[in-house]
Amino acid sequence: MSYIKFEKAQIVNLEFSLAREVIRSNRAGSYSSTTIVGCNTRKYHGLLVCPIDAFGGERHVLLSSIDATVVNQDKSFNTGIRKFKGDYYSPKGHKYIEELEMEGIPSRIFRVGGVRLKHERLLVHYEEQYLSRYTIIEASEPMKLQIRPFLAFRNIHELTHANLAANTKVEFIPNGIKMKLYEGFPFLHMQFSSKAEFIHVPDWYLGVEYTEEQKRGYDYSEDLFTPGFFELEAAEGDVIVFSASTKEEKPSGFKAKFTKNVSGKIPRSNFSNCLRNAAQQFIERRQGKTLIIAGYPWFGSWGRDTFIALPGLATARPAKKLQLYREVLDTQVASMKDGLFPNMGNPDNPAFNSVDAPLWFFWAVQQYVENGGSDAWERYGEPMKSVLGAFRTGTGFNIGMRENGLIYADAPGKSLTWMDAVVHGVPVTQRNGYAVEINALWYNAVCFTLDLARKNKDRKFVKEYEALPELINQSFHGLFCNHARGYLADYVNDEEGKNYSVRPNMVIAVSLPYSMLNKDQMKRILDITEKELLTPRGLRTLSPGNPLYKGTYCGSQEERDRAYHNGTVWPWLIGPFCEGWLKVYGLQGVARVKKLILGFEEVMSEHGVSTISEIHDGDPPHAPNGAISQAWSVGEILRIMDMLENKYSL
Repeated sequence: MSYIKFEKAQIVNLEFSLAREVIRSNRAGSYSSTTIVGCNTRKYHGLLVCPIDAFGGERHVLLSSIDATVVNQDKSFNTGIRKFKGDYYSPKGHKYIEELEMEGIPSRIFRVGGVRLKHERLLVHYEEQYLSRYTIIEASEPMKLQIRPFLAFRNIHELTHANLAANTKVEFIPNGIKMKLYEGFPFLHMQFSSKAEFIHVPDWYLGVEYTEEQKRGYDYSEDLFTPGFFELEAAEGDVIVFSASTKEEKPSGFKAKFTKNVSGKIPRSNFSNCLRNAAQQFIERRQGKTLIIAGYPWFGSWGRDTFIALPGLATARPAKKLQLYREVLDTQVASMKDGLFPNMGNPDNPAFNSVDAPLWFFWAVQQYVENGGSDAWERYGEPMKSVLGAFRTGTGFNIGMRENGLIYADAPGKSLTWMDAVVHGVPVTQRNGYAVEINALWYNAVCFTLDLARKNKDRKFVKEYEALPELINQSFHGLFCNHARGYLADYVNDEEGKNYSVRPNMVIAVSLPYSMLNKDQMKRILDITEKELLTPRGLRTLSPGNPLYKGTYCGSQEERDRAYHNGTVWPWLIGPFCEGWLKVYGLQGVARVKKLILGFEEVMSEHGVSTISEIHDGDPPHAPNGAISQAWSVGEILRIMDMLENKYSL
């Protein structure tokens, strides 16, 4: 029995099946994504989505979808599916699906007439190539297979429409064709492992609709171009491989290439294996850099997310754990500027508006050391000192240490912490001034660097910084602690004073290796967090008792942004909570942590199948939302699983 399998009744129920999506990446910037039945519901969906260097390396949808039609006994059965205006689906190929499995690679078995057709698909690692394998399991007599590709040739964030500028010319190549709709794009080579007749019937399919974009308040209708269709003779036992690639290949090698790419994959046969597979998909190696993609399908590489996700993602391949740490950390260090790391934006023009990314860098290096990285000071000592120096003297976005030893950050109109949603140019949760997790991270960074400096006899640094931890500690307690309330202020600034909204940021102060809190303070913070923020899917970003609380993440972009950090649940926060819980309760807390972590097994067949979503609703039943696969969601759960296994022998 497969670990993740869907029943026929679930598959034909579009309300169920269209809410479940699949993502696969090739580790070099490309991905393939659609729903479990093959109906695209997002503009981000596509079978071959590639970064295009001519357009700044941004991802573009080349091959949107494919229709496979079985012609048997003079009848045609189209296994494709797409939505048009008025909830009209055509064709309705999902009704022919007999079996659907996700354990190895996405696989569907169709029964049409007297034919059983198995369709499997994958992306080739480190190549811009999508492969489909069609196996004729049963056929009472010879049949025909017609394959019709649908092309988009557009940025993932945009939609395309029928136009006269599109180049509809095709060029014939071995067992297929190549074409590109617009200048600047690479050719898309569409080829088969066996002889295929191409019937050139160029056409636009108008008004294809994407329901998820409609829900999110975006434009949701586009036109897709099809150059025609391929037709192949087939019989029972035949195996046909279709390739869509940015380069021409020898068709004779397609079958072997498909088999080779399948053989090295970890089967998604249990919870741990699903997360290990998901973890590896966030790692992108391209142009000499190793990046962590924050989430699929629409995020790029973000500095903050990179450092938080890295330790957990590194556990997915234990033998290459330290290599991944070094590659990712080295890539980020090379992008440092004035003590800050790129937060987001175009790689050629990144934004550095993150006060916490540089401080999470120290935490990532701590995890590197804990996992055996003995060369941390040699490799990262200078960048670490550079960050501390920049924060101490002051750097961009009015980020700097005040006389009390604490970090104050205040850039009007900018959200510098991880709670960074902005509506109409105004931060929803600006949290300017002294933020609780920023100063907890600052203390942790200074203490960790001092310890490494002492071990490596950097006396100059030690002399310069050794008095700072005590100053930070005293100021932190005086500013953030409220013994009557039993928890910490979320932020403090010169204009508003102390903000005591119950948010999860104080949990980070509990979980860090160097904490300024005693066990009693930690316990009281965890108590109120458990009572008001904890859910089976992570921590709420705001207590339901707060008038600003938003329990569901839905509606227009403005409505969603206002809920994003005002009640929405984030799975990644389960990591700091569980680590804090284990610090306070030790072995007695293991059962509770294990239950919380294993509870995420329930989402393996939801939203992003075999991975963990970006966010969930604050209100029960805590429906999944946002990006279907998020690096720090997967990473933090893997990190706690690794901690339970290696520190608590579970």
